Amino acid sequence: MYKTMLPVMLAALALVAAPANAADVAAGKALAEGSCADCHGDDGAGDDDYPAIAGLSVEKFTKAMQEYQDGTRTKNPKMIKEAKKLSAAQIADLSAYYAKLK
Repeated sequence: MYKTMLPVMLAALALVAAPANAADVAAGKALAEGSCADCHGDDGAGDDDYPAIAGLSVEKFTKAMQEYQDGTRTKNPKMIKEAKKLSAAQIADLSAYYAKLK
């Protein structure tokens, strides 16, 4: 019994010690340049047709992406399509990047 519990306990300890999905701003910038900039601009400032996303809090950006993914936000089919391509880690990276822009 103790032989099987030790690996489980070590794995649990590793999860507690590791940062939870640490965001990578550089990866977020690369993602933004590849897909977000076409509509929201290189600096995320948006324009008359697309909203500004630069300076959004991590929480607000993440919530918006999750709402596009789960169908809560339905007004923009392109955003729904783009958001559904993103993993949770990619959303974290993008949100960290845009939160740093002002």
